[in-house]
Amino acid sequence: MASRKPNNRNSKSRNSNDTTGTLRIIGGQWRSRRLSFSAVDGLRPTTDRVRETLFNWISPVITGAHCLDLFTGSGALGLEALSREAGSVTFIDQSSAATRSLKQNLHLLQANNADVINTDAIKWLTATTPLSPYNIVFIDPPFRCGLVYKCIEQLQSKPLLTSGSYIYIEIEKEAIRPQTPANWQLHREKEAGQVRYMLFICE
Repeated sequence: MASRKPNNRNSKSRNSNDTTGTLRIIGGQWRSRRLSFSAVDGLRPTTDRVRETLFNWISPVITGAHCLDLFTGSGALGLEALSREAGSVTFIDQSSAATRSLKQNLHLLQANNADVINTDAIKWLTATTPLSPYNIVFIDPPFRCGLVYKCIEQLQSKPLLTSGSYIYIEIEKEAIRPQTPANWQLHREKEAGQVRYMLFICE
């Protein structure tokens, strides 16, 4: 799999093809389950090592959490959340191949507490006013496109978060940490390989 993301502002992938990749769920009810996904050019699922660390960080709040997985790609983060008893996950990605594979995997897992939306993540954030805020938001966009900053702007401008919401951000290692609202407190930060990943808590 590619170690860097493509220059595509909407998804972790460029063009669909007929090849497949696999991901492994780390913990929870589907622990060690391996799933296939459309390995479209440039798609880079969050690695096992990073996911394990992230879900250790958010383990106190994952049960029953209302989650949003932006630029979902393979769905690795949202699927891991569902495996660990998140209440629901909304998956957003513009790649039709990615969302099609994700729907197939959710059907295979008999998971009925997820929504998969095939659309531009920034446009979706701009147009959406949720019925209730999200407890956990995963932001793992294509690298070097400035999409993290646009996500932060939209998350702050609408009632998408509440006090105590967790926001996970994954960016390229060489990138400067994005400027965040004053009420987002940096909770954890690490680097692994070519990525830097951070967890903020909205106060």
